[in-house]
Amino acid sequence: MFYYEVHDGDEDLGTAVLLAHEQHFEPAEFFALVKKARTLLLDAYEEDSLSEAIANELARTEGFIHVTDDLLIASVNVDEAEERTFLVDGGDRPN
Repeated sequence: MFYYEVHDGDEDLGTAVLLAHEQHFEPAEFFALVKKARTLLLDAYEEDSLSEAIANELARTEGFIHVTDDLLIASVNVDEAEERTFLVDGGDRPN
């Protein structure tokens, strides 16, 4: 599995999304896919950010997996202190 990231240019949002794909894309290839999706979506998207919209478009059209909290199986908080190292409650995460 190979991982790719798309950052939102709006520094106030600070949005970055993670994508995964079984195929290795050279950075220039991935950039071209992102630019193509951006052009398609720029004027109309329903997601909270352009980067999320691009991630969803690449998932739909190119077979990427948009890695979201919905896919998390476990989350662990770590600290130098033992009492602040714990498994974070996952709520409704799948088993």
